Amino acid sequence: MTSEMITAAASGTWKLGDLVVNRIGFGAMRLPQTGEALIPDAAPRDRDQAISVLRHAIELGVNHIDTAAFYFSPLRSANELINRALAPYPDDLVITTKVGPGRDPSGQWQPHATPERLRGQVEENLRQLGRDHLDVVNLRIVGSHSIAERFGALAELRDAGLVRHLGISNVNPAQLAEARAIAPVVCVQNQYGIGVRPDHDAFVRTCGEQGVAFVPFYAIAGSGREAGAGADDAPEILAVARAHGASPAQVRIAWTLQRGPHVLAIPGTGNPDHLASNVAAGALRLSADELAVLDSLHRQAAE
Repeated sequence: MTSEMITAAASGTWKLGDLVVNRIGFGAMRLPQTGEALIPDAAPRDRDQAISVLRHAIELGVNHIDTAAFYFSPLRSANELINRALAPYPDDLVITTKVGPGRDPSGQWQPHATPERLRGQVEENLRQLGRDHLDVVNLRIVGSHSIAERFGALAELRDAGLVRHLGISNVNPAQLAEARAIAPVVCVQNQYGIGVRPDHDAFVRTCGEQGVAFVPFYAIAGSGREAGAGADDAPEILAVARAHGASPAQVRIAWTLQRGPHVLAIPGTGNPDHLASNVAAGALRLSADELAVLDSLHRQAAE
């Protein structure tokens, strides 16, 4: 499929609380560096290229950007690149960030934030982005323990006006229920894709039934995670891609979007060509037969 003139509007829209976003967004994790993301010795990406990619994303209709203060490499910070490229921000742009994890100045990971430290992480995102409030803040979780204390701390920041809407990341259904009992949850951001976490299928549907956006990360990279997508796509994916004149990455994005109208995509890249291709995937419609083949492939991962 050609990516010329296809904008994010082709993917349709969803509301994060009262904020309308196109279902194809942009993930900023790969902007600060080349190669594998989130490692201390990553090579900084060319600054002008990163800024150009962000501005082109807006030109292509992207109005949902996912970022975090811990997305940085030597010399580059995703938040500060976003600020430099896009401020003053378009009125319809929704910037989603996340808190919980942290990295020290050398890039080494630190223990997850205590409830008391979450305010400092929120304020750091505000400073880097040059904003007086954050549109959406996701609490990133590690483990299946109670999240009430930390999510409650974010709910207090929401009440104070520093945060507009709340989400949660890397969570299970019980943690979603626990969070929703404290404050409204507009999105769940978990790893998910073809062949990745088929045990999450019911959870994806549950989010839709509750009006909560499901935002899969690593939907293209799959098991490659921070290292990016590998070269070994299954024959089923390659066949669907050939039938549409599309790339395997576009098929993976389209499949996730067709899991439900509440599913949003945030593919990330520092490559302008890949950006246009990812956005164009929002216009790719897979047939019922193609979805059945890909769904079968997806379920095989659980066997």
